[in-house]
Parts: sequence; structure tokens; C-alpha cells
Amino acid sequence: METIFADRKEILEKALFLRDKEKFDFMMDLCGVDYLGCARERFEVVYHLFSSANNKRLRIKVKVPENNPEVQSVSSVWKAANWFERECFDLFGIKFSGHPDLKRILLFEEFVGHPLRKDYPIDKRQSIPTPVDLRKNNREGFWINFGPSHPATHGTFRLMLKLDGEKIEDAIPEIGYLHRCFEKEAEDHNYAQVIPYTDRLNYCSSLMNNVGYSMAVEKLMGIKIPERAKYIRVLISELSRIIDHLIAIGTNVVDMGGLTNYWYTFNVRELIYDWIEKICGARLTTNYTRIGGVMRDIPAETFKYIPWVLKKLDRAISDVTGLLVKNRIFLDRTRFIGAISAEDAASFGYTGPCLRAAGVAYDVRKAFPYYHYDEFDWDVPIGENGDTYDRIMVRFEEMRQSARIINQVLEKMPGGPIMTGDYRAALPPKASVYSTIEGLMNHFKLIMHGMTPPAGEVYSFTEGANGELGFYIVSDGGPKPYRIKVRPPCFAIYQAYPELIKGHMIADAVAVMGSLNVIAGELDR
Repeated sequence: METIFADRKEILEKALFLRDKEKFDFMMDLCGVDYLGCARERFEVVYHLFSSANNKRLRIKVKVPENNPEVQSVSSVWKAANWFERECFDLFGIKFSGHPDLKRILLFEEFVGHPLRKDYPIDKRQSIPTPVDLRKNNREGFWINFGPSHPATHGTFRLMLKLDGEKIEDAIPEIGYLHRCFEKEAEDHNYAQVIPYTDRLNYCSSLMNNVGYSMAVEKLMGIKIPERAKYIRVLISELSRIIDHLIAIGTNVVDMGGLTNYWYTFNVRELIYDWIEKICGARLTTNYTRIGGVMRDIPAETFKYIPWVLKKLDRAISDVTGLLVKNRIFLDRTRFIGAISAEDAASFGYTGPCLRAAGVAYDVRKAFPYYHYDEFDWDVPIGENGDTYDRIMVRFEEMRQSARIINQVLEKMPGGPIMTGDYRAALPPKASVYSTIEGLMNHFKLIMHGMTPPAGEVYSFTEGANGELGFYIVSDGGPKPYRIKVRPPCFAIYQAYPELIKGHMIADAVAVMGSLNVIAGELDR
């Protein structure tokens, strides 16, 4: 990726130029890196930008000294930067001058230290105090607490809502109830051991997390995976997209009182989980991919079973849409509720179904094809109003498009190996281990030392169920990642949630949240 360096006192000026003149309308990610003990400034702030007009990517790096870790805020340029800068401040202690509300976002305000700094011990624990009053100095009006025990907030989200009767005047979100710091754990494990941790990001489609992470490490190491492994990864990704959307729609509508729809969506979901269990032994947290391929080939029955499931899916979509699209109550609860414009969606860093519902036809699989997505025949559905209704309907159509892709994958599935022959990542065959010194040495080094990508960095991204899932990996040439930053689609999407529900009713807040499909494990990692 093209990379430029910027002075920390000039980054705001450069950001404005890049947005207005070079058309970089998306700030996809912002993160910190701690180079403690290296012959350079201790910190770097790294920005990943995207221009939808030019289909171009750009990385910006800003060096930050330890004695004065401060950078200009770009939250006035891209709305997405607000929470990303707060996260960087929270976990690294880097300050962003000009930020409208610079405070911790994942950890409680009394937390001592910054856990992603290299000198913060991974085993250090701190007690969590009682919940803070999110209102601060804004105490006027009638405030209520919404979540985290409310069923619609999944036991992990909390908001303070300022009300005028039933109407929402203001909303202050709090996240971090599930935080386990995937990124800190990744620094303490070798590259292969990180794969199970990715399961716990968006656990509604964990196979896609496995694929995205493995692809990032493979790019870092220059490893090419076999063709059959590519097709299998597309198959598991599209099936995962379907089950993720089934969960999103089913729970969203049941939160609005439509219980019948839930059974139609979850019946098909269970059929797909039955197949997932056969390929990896688990249903939810899969740990299926391997760096260089996949752990096991798909069963022979797949070529009959999956088309049968897809027919069940088509019937389920028809049944649920038949219950909804002319239902007056459903239409009143969703049409023009929680709407966002295409411009605001881009500024907030929206991707995936929520962005496409706003009328922006950006999909990683089309814009930056991987694993032969450009060779399959399928379409990108978009909405018109960016409201709750469009977000639900886009997901319905995306499931149909995923089914089209899956049928083509099964028709074109090549034979051959499912794992690379590159022994930097793959174990040699047992016969080679038992009969040759080279095989024995390769096996020993990989088991005892792990794979060692060359020093460097990569930002790899795939189209997750909720949008662009990115992994920014920095390697120092050792067996463990020096830094892994996850670009979670939900983080950017949830940031706009308070703006989407202002002026609506309390019940609308439930409907809007479900349509965003915020997954707690992906949101705060």
C-alpha cells in the first residue's frame, strides 16, 4: 500500500487536502503502534484511507515522541476519527489536540496506564469500579439508562437517553463491557495461535474472521494458497454471510415483536451450522482456516447438501418477506427510521450492508476482488434511504446473491490440495518427517519456533458480514506479531447510532440498533 509520512502538526491540513482534493472520503482505520526500545520515535499513529471515487488506498504515518505524545485531531475531517482517536488515546495514551471529547472509550476513566503500550504487563489486572455517570455536566432533562441488561442491548451495550416524553433528545453510548483486548493477546501468541482468537470477534460469522486473518498473514509472508483452498474459503465465507444475516434479521424483527420470522430464519441457520460442525467439529467458534489453507477438506456430501439448504433458504426468505413487506406495523417501525445519508455514512466509515443501504455500492469483493470473486456472476444490492427498512432488505437480497455465488463455487470447485506446500507455514507430510532429515527439521522448527514472517507490515481487508474487516499486522521478524490492529466494521457503524436515534421514540432505538447488527465481540474486541 502506498504510504506517506506526515508531521504531527500538519496532519489536519494534509487530511483536509486528501479529502477535498484527492477524494479520500473514507477514513477506514486509525491506530497506534508502540516502538519501545527501537531507534526511532516511540509511537506512530497510522491512518488507512480509501477513495471511493478513485478506488485507491493510502496509508499515512505520523511519528509521535514519547515525551510529548500529541497529534492533531482529524475528527473534523472524517467523523469516523472521533472514536478511533479515543481508542488510540485510551490504549496508547496518545493525545489528539482539537478532539471534541477526548476521553477513554473502552476502559473506565480511573484505569491506570495504557494497556497496548509495550511496557504494560499482559497479566496486570485492575478492579472495575461501579458504572460511571455518563451525563457529566449535562444533567438537565429526564435521563434513563438503556442497557446493558436490556434484551436488545445483548447484555453488553449501555446508553443514557435524554427524553422528552417518549422522544429521544440525546444519547450517550458506553462500550467495553466485553473487552478482552484481542490485540494484546495476539502480541503474546504466535501467528497460528491467534486464529482461535479471531473466532471471538464477530462470533456470528467466525469463519469469515478466520479467512480474513489468515489472508493477512499470507500476504505478509508471500504465501500462495492452493486453488481448492480458495474456493473453500469463498464457500465458508458466503455461508457465514448468510447465517450472519439470518441472525441479524431474525433478532431485529423479533425485537420489534415479530416472533414468527425468527423461526423461519433460525431453522435455516441451524442447517448450515450442522454442516459447519462436520468440517471443523464446532458450530460457533470454528478455528477452521490455517495459514496456507484450511484444516480439513469439505465432506463429499457438501455438493448435494448445500444446494438443498439453499432451496430451504430461498423458501425462508420468501416466507419472511411475505410476512413483512406489506405489513403496516413493520413498515411504520422501519421506513425512514434511523436514516443516514450516503455522505454521512462515508464520513462515519460505514461499510457493508449499512453503507449499501444508504445507496453506496461499495463492496470489497467487487472493488478489490480476492479468491476469484471477480469471476463469479453476482450483484451488489443497494438501498435508497439508508433507513432501518433498507438495511433489512439489503441483507435479504445479499443472502440471495451469496446463494448465487455458492452454487457457482460448487460447480467450479477444483480438485487438488487444501494446504500450501510452503514449509514456512505448513507441516511436511508425515512420511517426509519420518524418513528425511529435511522433513524432520521443518517439522521441528515450525512446531517449536512457529512461523516467522519477514519484518514489515500489511493491511489486508475482506468483506465481512458487517462490512470491511481489516487486519493491520506489523512484524519484527519474530514468531509473534509485533502489532495487530483489527478494523472492526461495527466500531465505525455504532459510532453514528446516537445520531440515528435522536428525534425518534425509545422503541425506535431498539429497531435501529438491530438493523445495524452491532456484534459486541467485534465492537470492542
